[in-house]
Amino acid sequence: MVGIADPGAIVRLSAFAKLFRPGLRVKRWLALMLAGLALALLGLALLMNGRTLDLLGAASHFWRWLADSGRIRWGSSASLGLGIGLTVAGALAILVGASKLMSSLSSAIAPAGSPAQLVDAVYRSRTLSLGPRVVVIGGGTGLSTMLRGLKQYTSNIVAIVTVTDDGGSSGKLQRQLSILPPGDIRNCLVALADSEGTMTDLLQYRFRGQGIGEGLRDHAFGNLFIAAMCDIAGGDFEEAVRRTSRVLNIRGRVLPSTLKRVSLVAEMEDGSTVEGETNIVHSPLRIRRVALNPADAEAPEEVIEAIRLADIIVVGPGSIYTSVVPNLLVHGIPEAIYRSPAKKVFICNVMTQPGESDGFTASDHLRAIEAHVRRPVVQYVVVNTGTPSLELLDKYRQTGATLVEPDIDRVRKMGYRTLPGNYVSLTDVVRHDPARLA
Repeated sequence: MVGIADPGAIVRLSAFAKLFRPGLRVKRWLALMLAGLALALLGLALLMNGRTLDLLGAASHFWRWLADSGRIRWGSSASLGLGIGLTVAGALAILVGASKLMSSLSSAIAPAGSPAQLVDAVYRSRTLSLGPRVVVIGGGTGLSTMLRGLKQYTSNIVAIVTVTDDGGSSGKLQRQLSILPPGDIRNCLVALADSEGTMTDLLQYRFRGQGIGEGLRDHAFGNLFIAAMCDIAGGDFEEAVRRTSRVLNIRGRVLPSTLKRVSLVAEMEDGSTVEGETNIVHSPLRIRRVALNPADAEAPEEVIEAIRLADIIVVGPGSIYTSVVPNLLVHGIPEAIYRSPAKKVFICNVMTQPGESDGFTASDHLRAIEAHVRRPVVQYVVVNTGTPSLELLDKYRQTGATLVEPDIDRVRKMGYRTLPGNYVSLTDVVRHDPARLA
């Protein structure tokens, strides 16, 4: 028994009592439900000839009183008809009252939604919360594509995002405010949003066009939002991402792979060194291997714990040298993946990326990973065997991108299990289809 002086109990009772205040349009429907229940009990007692005194109590006494006074005769057609009528009327009253009560509550909780949408949202939330624990590691558009599909199956998602982007809006904010680049994290937050509506459109909005000053030009509003949230959180970038996650009501969590400001350094095919992701991508030389500067960047404890608890770990899809491998260079991440009992899956890209993976086959992507980690971090490889339209392939070929060859036999000889299939989206761009991939 909860004591009357229990503050928690008092708060709960006070909150419950608010339902009965005037103007909430709740009491009338509760009353209708109770009246319906009473009618249904009277009807059932009549149908049972009053023999259910132990179950129906007062209702049975009432009908016995009527029978003794001669107003009703047990088993007559009038008795049966009245019993059926009362039972049906009571059941309908309960249903109408419950429906109206649900409508009243849902209109207050989600004005734009219907009761059916509210029930669906509750069901979806409860079902997804029982889904597998999935950790997805990567960056760029590939990672957000993966997340859009996965959130339909589980809300237990942790996206671990690379923080080496130094171009565009992210690069400007990194240099001007000394924060981690927010761009890839913003894309993941939007992808995991419960419903990608006006708020997510706002976060993806870019300041472009005439009349936009240089200070705002090409900035994504979402990047500025995260930067502002970081300042509000006292410079705590992780807390800024958590608060933004709550604003968007995302399904899962988004974590930077490291909290240390790092840059990407590449050793090119001629032995020269290029620093900075943007410079690396635009270099005419092929990449031999990449590293982080400084090299001692460590993963946050939350990242290691998420990997440890995962049922499935997904690496990719994404640019192999600038989105996937950088995460595996952070101290703690490859070791945690190796130790994890989870299923470990690599999502091979659909298309090659000019200046980064020119001419790469599926097995070449795996060799690039193997060259940067000491121990295996992948068991399964998702390989696309579908072919986009010739028009799309010609369009990409003009930019230097080609379809990644699914050399499945070579992949298997390297010791990996393959999951081949047609994972291409049927749109005007060649990338993974989120639903098929998930």
